[in-house]
Amino acid sequence: MKNKEEVSEEEKSTEQQKSESIDDDSVKDDPQSEVVESEESLEKSEEEIAVDPLSELEVQLEEMRDQVLRHQAEVQNVKRRAEQDVEKARKYALERFCNELLPVVDSLEMAILSEPPDQEDSESILKGVKLTLKMFVDTLAKFNLEQMNPEGEPFDPKLHQAVSMVENDEVEPNTVLSVMQRGYILSGRLIRPAMVVVSKASQ
Repeated sequence: MKNKEEVSEEEKSTEQQKSESIDDDSVKDDPQSEVVESEESLEKSEEEIAVDPLSELEVQLEEMRDQVLRHQAEVQNVKRRAEQDVEKARKYALERFCNELLPVVDSLEMAILSEPPDQEDSESILKGVKLTLKMFVDTLAKFNLEQMNPEGEPFDPKLHQAVSMVENDEVEPNTVLSVMQRGYILSGRLIRPAMVVVSKASQ
């Protein structure tokens, strides 16, 4: 059997454990503590909600700026291309028309070369043809159509078309000896190469 002192000690220990258990439960079940924790959590959540929409708006604003810049660049490119197309159309609108007129110029030049100047009537006609040809060429020049007569110049395959080659030691090889048909340039663009006879070294 336990003596009185041991029983007393056990009772005190049991009471102390009960007291501690009650204190712990009271702390856990304290409604004020739960309210404070809830308020702190709510404040943090509100701060996060306030920050997130701001970040999203900044991202959206940056995306919109990029889109605006891209659209402005596209507009500038379209405008520049349109200006270039208009400039080309203005420069070369006469190309087809000039090509149709060139055979007329060729015919006048051939008439001048073939007409014998020994007769009085023929001489007056020749003067008239020459005057007509000059007026024709001058009018075409007003519209930036340039006539090429490369006789005596070095042969340029970009501007000339060789119809034959003739041995000639008096000039440098690849020199234009004569022009069979003159070439024409419209606003810097070749519309017809000059047909020429080119020299070559004798063998």
